[in-house]
Amino acid sequence: MDLKQLRCFLAVAEELHFGRAAARLNMLPTALGRQVRLLEEELGTPLLRRTTRQVATTPAGAVLAEEARAILEHAARAARLVRGMGRAPGGSLRIGAIDSAAAGLLPDLLARFRKLHPGIAVRLVEAKSAEIVPMLRGGRLDLGFIRPPQSPEPGLAFRWLLQERPVAALPRRHPLAGRRRLRLAELAGLPLILPPRRTRPHSHDGVVRLFGGLGLAPHVVQEAEEKQTIVNLVAAGIGIALLPEWAARMRVPGVVFRPVELPEGLDLPEWALGVAWEDDGTPCAARELFLAMLEGAQPSAFPRRQAG
Repeated sequence: MDLKQLRCFLAVAEELHFGRAAARLNMLPTALGRQVRLLEEELGTPLLRRTTRQVATTPAGAVLAEEARAILEHAARAARLVRGMGRAPGGSLRIGAIDSAAAGLLPDLLARFRKLHPGIAVRLVEAKSAEIVPMLRGGRLDLGFIRPPQSPEPGLAFRWLLQERPVAALPRRHPLAGRRRLRLAELAGLPLILPPRRTRPHSHDGVVRLFGGLGLAPHVVQEAEEKQTIVNLVAAGIGIALLPEWAARMRVPGVVFRPVELPEGLDLPEWALGVAWEDDGTPCAARELFLAMLEGAQPSAFPRRQAG
């Protein structure tokens, strides 16, 4: 048994749904199914019962699920210990960040940290939240700047930092482009460019939740994964987009960005940003120094959290 197969099987055993498990692991359902079948073939017994309506573990699968958790946790701890021995204590800090953090939040924080601790080398990895969390768990990252986890992550510490607000990206010649601010209701029914949920669940669900707060569903005409691509599609007149406020820094000919007024009390977890780390007791002096810097940051360093 290899760890990848165990990780794939455990995701399906916990989610009892191949689609949700694949999204959790950021892989295609077909590839996930192949890994589970290979594991079943190696062990010589079915681990899952599959029907068109549901997925369930067999008795053998239920036993393996418990063992797989222990094996994966032990492997992750061993990797953290070995990697920690291979690094000079406090000599480096590995940070993962989603695009909103890498573009909008981290530059000033990294500049401040380098000034305070010039002897600590910082390595930055840009990735999605779904990719950063496994790297934290596996000891390949010390800190991750991500959206709040959609479900509880045992052993993963998370500290809220800021609440982003959406801006509307519009073609320059759009009738609403001349307005200084827009109401969300004015955007309902307009052709919308949206990230696919399979690869960008936070970005996708955040926009859907905005319209859902008005009892509406977005009129999606095009999907695109990267924000730069989305803005270029807006410039081509294909539709509008709702993006985190940092995206307004992008300068694309033919596109304007306008703040969006939101209904009072609307909860926006998918638009929040925070820092996460594996809280397993493994010491990391550089991480503690960075967290201490965040704790001592001036309140103005982070926008006030939206009520609700």
